[in-house]
Amino acid sequence: MEISIGFWIVFFVFVLIMLTLDLFVFHKKDHAPSIKESLLWSGFWIGLAVLFNIGVWALLGQKAALEFFTAYLVEESLSIDNLFVFILIFGFFKIDPKFQHKVLFWGIIGAIVMRALFIFAGVALLNRFDWVMYLFGAFLLYTGVKMLVDRKENSEFNPNENVVIKTFRKMMPVTDDMSVPRFFVKKKKKTYATPFFLALIFIEASDLVFAVDSIPAVLSVSKEVFIVYTSNIFAILGLRSLYFALSGIMPYFRFLKLALAGILTFIGLKMCINEFTAQWDFPFNISNVTSLSVIVSLLGISVAASVLIKEKK
Repeated sequence: MEISIGFWIVFFVFVLIMLTLDLFVFHKKDHAPSIKESLLWSGFWIGLAVLFNIGVWALLGQKAALEFFTAYLVEESLSIDNLFVFILIFGFFKIDPKFQHKVLFWGIIGAIVMRALFIFAGVALLNRFDWVMYLFGAFLLYTGVKMLVDRKENSEFNPNENVVIKTFRKMMPVTDDMSVPRFFVKKKKKTYATPFFLALIFIEASDLVFAVDSIPAVLSVSKEVFIVYTSNIFAILGLRSLYFALSGIMPYFRFLKLALAGILTFIGLKMCINEFTAQWDFPFNISNVTSLSVIVSLLGISVAASVLIKEKK
């Protein structure tokens, strides 16, 4: 699939315009979005992804469109796990909900850059070394199983114990003053970082960790850089609105983590099986249509179970 430089230019111009409008027009004033507002914005970003997917279908064909949609759904579903971490981060640093959008916005900027590095490196590795697919698949299997058996409580969550935060505190003084929603403040001609910036650092670090899971998962759908990257970015762009829409009701979806673990495990198996059958010329292959069906089913079952099965006291 040949992707011309024009496609890349149009996409990056579009992302730049949307981010500029988001920060300086749509969310110019700091406020805590209501669930209704957040759901409308989530619908807006999903609608843009659907329109883009239609454009991919028209210009690049049905196969590329199916790959984009499947990759987008994989990334969107796995990104839900980020929301759990965002809730914990903002709760730990006591970030007021009306300032959370600004922190997440700059977190998105960092994610766009990091995802590009991960995706280009991942595709280059897969194109050069076929066995890397087994490595990615095994890692996703391990992550899925680990997520199933991990029972850590939220009370154990402490970003101050993170090596990145510890290192930063040694390099730069940090103030507890949160009267002004800025990443840095000056006191007596000395610059201090604020908890807003610490939260941003931890969000970037957590996205880096999640990218290690999600990028190999998306690469199981397509090895075309344009499809993988654009589906990632569209999912990330809508993540902030989804966070505000779901943060209040996320605790009720207690089986969602099991669905995410199942998705990672399934995709890990798919990567290993498809690579094995390709190398040995076997007829068996797990298609993207099958992947899409499994992902939608697991998410639907987990949400339904969370609503229908009452939690025991």
